[in-house]
Amino acid sequence: MSGQTLTDRIAAAQAGLTGSEMGRAVCKATTHEQTAPKKKHLEYLVQATQDTNVNIPSLADTLLERVGNASWVVVYKALITTHHLMVNGNEKLMQFLASRNTLFNLSNFLDKTGSHGYDMSTFIRRYSRYLNTKAFAYRQMSFDFVRVKKGAEGVMRTMAVEKLLKGMPTLQSQIDALLDFEVHAPELNNGVINACFLLLFKDLIKLYACYNDGIINLLEKFFQMKRSQCKDGLEIYKRFLARMIRVSEFFKIAEQVGIDKNDIPELTQRCRLIIQNERCTARAQRVRTAGRETSGTLMKRDDVTGRADWISCDMLSNAAERAAVFCFYTPS
Repeated sequence: MSGQTLTDRIAAAQAGLTGSEMGRAVCKATTHEQTAPKKKHLEYLVQATQDTNVNIPSLADTLLERVGNASWVVVYKALITTHHLMVNGNEKLMQFLASRNTLFNLSNFLDKTGSHGYDMSTFIRRYSRYLNTKAFAYRQMSFDFVRVKKGAEGVMRTMAVEKLLKGMPTLQSQIDALLDFEVHAPELNNGVINACFLLLFKDLIKLYACYNDGIINLLEKFFQMKRSQCKDGLEIYKRFLARMIRVSEFFKIAEQVGIDKNDIPELTQRCRLIIQNERCTARAQRVRTAGRETSGTLMKRDDVTGRADWISCDMLSNAAERAAVFCFYTPS
């Protein structure tokens, strides 16, 4: 137990006296040591959530109790432990956390015990906002974007238009909350914040995979949409392009702190794949739309239904956005 404070030992002992091995593991995972929660304690907690007799509310209450500690180290490690269980534990825990009106109320958290406490308190507040947004997204969608199936048969790739247009803003909000963590490489200077950053990095890769799937699905279904839906879809796509820059900056920091380049997605390639997606081109050829630009308006007519829709070209602010749309509207 080297490095643990007397307070840590007392907390673990008290949890043991109550007969709660799960509570004892939470205490051990959230000690005052400025290191990441130990793997063995996290693995025990993950396995505990799989037990059919586990008391999920009790586990959540224990984690929230540790979040209420005055020390930034304990609070940060409690958030990291919660995040780890959200991603790797039984989904029952995520369901319970998402059902709460308020998960973490740390908007005013501040550890005044030293300069390091001040610095880390800022990241704790941002991290807790992300976890709150993650839980809210689950409540809205009834699934975790990080854990759902990705790819051609994935959830976002096969989602119906109406649900997709509602789900994409929720996904965008979660990505925004993660990117608002806004850390720089020199600030990743202890084991606690490094463990947090690694979890955020892993989340962002999976969130962005969902984001890509959703955008491809959106573009593939473009001809099936009503005019109002087309406008919403274009706004979603424009916000996607704006986030590319911020996501790229986050991944640059990951590279600077030693994360393998092979584990970091190439975002420019992903954007190109979306804009020139073969499935989208095939869709355009099948529908055989006739496109022309007149007085700043782009018209598409479906040969099957005979319906014509108009979208203002002024909505497209740059060449990349125009290219994404014109790949659909250019006559075959």
